[in-house]
Amino acid sequence: MSVFHKTARTLALAALLFSLTGFTECYKPVTDTGLPKHIRTIAVPAFQLGNNALRYRVETRFTEAVINEIIRRGRGLRVQGEREGADAVVEGTIKDFNIFGVLLDERGRTRIYELKITAAVTVRDQTTNRVLYDNQNYEFRGEYEFTSDPRSFFNEEDPAIDRIARAFAESLVSTLTNGFGVNRQR
Repeated sequence: MSVFHKTARTLALAALLFSLTGFTECYKPVTDTGLPKHIRTIAVPAFQLGNNALRYRVETRFTEAVINEIIRRGRGLRVQGEREGADAVVEGTIKDFNIFGVLLDERGRTRIYELKITAAVTVRDQTTNRVLYDNQNYEFRGEYEFTSDPRSFFNEEDPAIDRIARAFAESLVSTLTNGFGVNRQR
């Protein structure tokens, strides 16, 4: 028997054993949402700003990112800004916003900055008036870099805040739609 035939036989046997042992069950797509079945409309009112987060439009960027992510991945959920008429409400507060210099260039100027944003997020079922999700210290970090060439200067702070807002929204909506960490009291 040739090496080719032995290899083909071994691969076929491995594929058969893999499918028989049940590993194929691990890769089923998620079709259920972590939210109760009666929730079809989610209100995302404008996030609030805490005293330590005074930065232009930070709360607006995070609110917009959450709304866009629910629309993109919410599996048919409707989104609105007002609480009235919604089945659930996502309430958020940007509690803290900090920028730290983390790397200096050869001249002692800060070259890389780290952004750290801490938020409080609560998702409430308005029909049953119970909290579905609560995290009062939802923390996100990101970084951005200043160029060393003043001729090609571009302030990266705003795009970095937008990136962190999107990452925050992706994580939050993933938590809600996949049901990880969602309190289930029936």
